[in-house]
Amino acid sequence: MKDQAFRMTMLYDFYGDLLTERQREFYDLYHNEDLSLAEIAENYGITRQGVRDVIVRAEAILNDFEEKTGIVARFLKVRSALEEIGRLNDEAEHLNQVRLHDPKLSQLTSQIRAQLTGLEE
Repeated sequence: MKDQAFRMTMLYDFYGDLLTERQREFYDLYHNEDLSLAEIAENYGITRQGVRDVIVRAEAILNDFEEKTGIVARFLKVRSALEEIGRLNDEAEHLNQVRLHDPKLSQLTSQIRAQLTGLEE
């Protein structure tokens, strides 16, 4: 369930602007504000089933965009790779400080760190 909630949040973050205003509102209220279908239905003067239909349709649209583009999957893959590069860079910095004391290697690892930091901003 937690993984599904994370997935749906990521899909909404990337593709939410492609939904209709009503789909965005209902999706946000249900997934992010934790309102029940009944609460949303009462606030908008429609049936619980009507709210559910809008949310299910929005989820289908988000999943369809991801299936066609794969942007979220690529984003997660790149983020994971950058984290690993950072970890390996930290290890190289440590080994250089403990064993090698090479100023050029120290400069290179600092440049790598700066590039990674720049990507995080």
